[in-house]
Amino acid sequence: MTLAPVAGSTATTVRARFEVTGVVQGVGFRPHVHRLARRHHLTGWVSNTDHGVSLEVQGQPAAIERFTHELAADAPPLASISTWAKTQRPAQPGTTFEIRASETGRAPTLAVPPDVAACAACLDELHDPTNRRYRHPFISCTDCGPRTTIVTGLPFDRSRTSMADFELCGACRAEYRDVDSRRHHAQTIACPDCGPTVSFHRSGPTTTRRRTLHAAIDAARRALGCGEIVAVKGIGGFHLVADATSDATLARLRERKGRPDKPLAVMIPDLATARLLASLTPAAEVALTSPTRPVVIVPARPGTELSGRIAPGLDTIGLLLPSSPLQHLLFEPGSATDRSLPALVCTSGNRSGQPMVIDDAAARRLLGPIADAMCSHDRTIHIACDDSVVQPVGNDVVVHRRGKGLAPQPVHLPFPVPAVLALGGDLKNTFCLASGRDALLSQPIGDLADERAQQAWRDGGRAAAERHGIEPTAIAIDAHPGYHSARLGRLLGRNLNCPVLTVQHHHAHLAALLVEHEVDASTPVIGAVFDGTGYGTDGTLWGGEFLVGGYAAAPRRAGLAAVPLPGGTAAIRAPWRMALSHLLAAGVDTAGLPAPGQASAVERDIVLQQAARGMHSPPTSSMGRLFDAVASLLDVCHEITYEAQAAIELEALARTATATAPPLRFEHHRDGVVGAGELVRGLVDGLRSGADPAGLALAFHQAVAAMVASTACRLRTEAPQLTSVGLSGGVFQNALLSELTVEALTAERFRVLRHRDIPANDGGIALGQAAVAGYRLQHGADRQTERSST
Repeated sequence: MTLAPVAGSTATTVRARFEVTGVVQGVGFRPHVHRLARRHHLTGWVSNTDHGVSLEVQGQPAAIERFTHELAADAPPLASISTWAKTQRPAQPGTTFEIRASETGRAPTLAVPPDVAACAACLDELHDPTNRRYRHPFISCTDCGPRTTIVTGLPFDRSRTSMADFELCGACRAEYRDVDSRRHHAQTIACPDCGPTVSFHRSGPTTTRRRTLHAAIDAARRALGCGEIVAVKGIGGFHLVADATSDATLARLRERKGRPDKPLAVMIPDLATARLLASLTPAAEVALTSPTRPVVIVPARPGTELSGRIAPGLDTIGLLLPSSPLQHLLFEPGSATDRSLPALVCTSGNRSGQPMVIDDAAARRLLGPIADAMCSHDRTIHIACDDSVVQPVGNDVVVHRRGKGLAPQPVHLPFPVPAVLALGGDLKNTFCLASGRDALLSQPIGDLADERAQQAWRDGGRAAAERHGIEPTAIAIDAHPGYHSARLGRLLGRNLNCPVLTVQHHHAHLAALLVEHEVDASTPVIGAVFDGTGYGTDGTLWGGEFLVGGYAAAPRRAGLAAVPLPGGTAAIRAPWRMALSHLLAAGVDTAGLPAPGQASAVERDIVLQQAARGMHSPPTSSMGRLFDAVASLLDVCHEITYEAQAAIELEALARTATATAPPLRFEHHRDGVVGAGELVRGLVDGLRSGADPAGLALAFHQAVAAMVASTACRLRTEAPQLTSVGLSGGVFQNALLSELTVEALTAERFRVLRHRDIPANDGGIALGQAAVAGYRLQHGADRQTERSST
């Protein structure tokens, strides 16, 4: 391309070099640079590199200044610039601006472009019968389509993605080279003539029918309309899809998947349908229509045509809009006789706790017993990634699961760290690879008690380190001696000959929150960290703790009084056991009380004796277990089939309260111990007097919030510099509790830190582990084989 000089100019020609880091690959950044250079009559080049994008431009100084401003101000919507540096270079001869082949072998980057839902322009083409990509299920451009899940290496080029398997046809190649095309250098460009194909398979021991493209999608849609369950391959893995209005179909899905109660996500075709099914705030609508296309938890409207089996016992529903063109096409009848589908259950293609299934062979083996049919495609998924899950809370949208579209986007650290690989916990496992000022928090892996999740963890951690060219110099693990992640971490440390640092579970929760809010290392905070369980520094099971400190250390300064966990893990599955334990600890005479739930009087007496004698009853200070106990006492939930079920259903009950119950209170002791005895006795008195259980559930939430505020005030009295309180741990995913606690702390003039972009649950602790371990290593901590964070 020959560039004409700027008319009437006598300015000296200059040349500038830019080094740009962040999410700047696979998002249309190089075409953006090319268009700017042409607009301002600049010569030079742009290239992807291992660390981001490098470019040089040459022309008049004023033109380069305008280029510099527009480089960031008018960047593509998916681009996110972390840093950029501009240096002067000697002028060179040349008359063109070109996009060069990618450079490799330089400093590594942690930035990978995210998977993005189909954009409006691509959807317009998808529905246009005159367009050559009409109803093409893999339509994409520089602004949308798969990225993270198909990448095999960096820099992000087609040759390092699954799309390398599909050679461009002449028409697509022309678009790719056309500077004015919105698919100029779009690495995922494809069409029906050269792109991936779709197939439809009937489940069965011997007979399988295959169709391609439109016929396959039409067959899948008809199967769904007939009440069948179809395993559909999406961007980050398979989903199990079914008619959301059919009780019979969802009953079969729950039975086959072994998921009797856990809520199922519902995919709807558009925002108008979402408004009919749920009460949407502006924040909820923004989240639903965002390029991430997460599952958004919102209040459900009563009396809709959705099946009651979607979210039993709850007043909320998880909605999502289609993210891939294939999902859009599932809602569009192929003929006038096809049944219209208003809503589809779209749940992860896996068994509970296992990673998502991403290939056809595994889908036939693992999902075949669940699904009646399979709708797949031949674009390889290299990184399994489940849908993100978010919930509007107050003025924020809070991330509960950082999956597709969000992971593994880098998180900025408030201080530099050496290369650390943090392995997270055993539940909701993620890993974190940190180096310099960036940390890559992975997509959800699963629960590490499952062997497939362990293998996915090994493969994912190894692939991330290789992809980003970073060899860990230290490993960070949870302090629980029995965790699979800790065992695997010690083995990895020996293989890599690097130190392994242990980080206490709740310290990691707090540190992840501090990183999210960019709190520096010199600022101590009060951390209220409430969850189901975490191994404490005294060898007991914590979960209702008040920590004070920062990255270097955060010792416990207050916390719930410990009570027995009768039967150990059996009590986690049976909240009625925790109800009896708390009744016993509160000194309540249980002789006149009926046995909780389905437990017999004999079972009740055995559990009480077990707790009283400390037999198979380790002490726990868990707030999560207190929520379980209260849920059972109020006859909400006595046996759970999924994590936090009792607490979720208790929150739903509290939101229905119409009458105010007498206030409930915790007991504060001088040693920082917070007792729940008075609260439990108050609940029993309320029940005996005929108080509304919903009112008591609300009063319990209010009591917890008030207790957090009063404990924080006591700690501030001892140390006036403590002006910030952080709320972390899975218990604070409870939107009602979070709002009440923020209100109570704000009234006491505390600065409140709560999670928004990093999950409050165990999906975020790997980030905290990396920050704590990195800080200790950076500041001269002893590099012995294993070192605790406390």
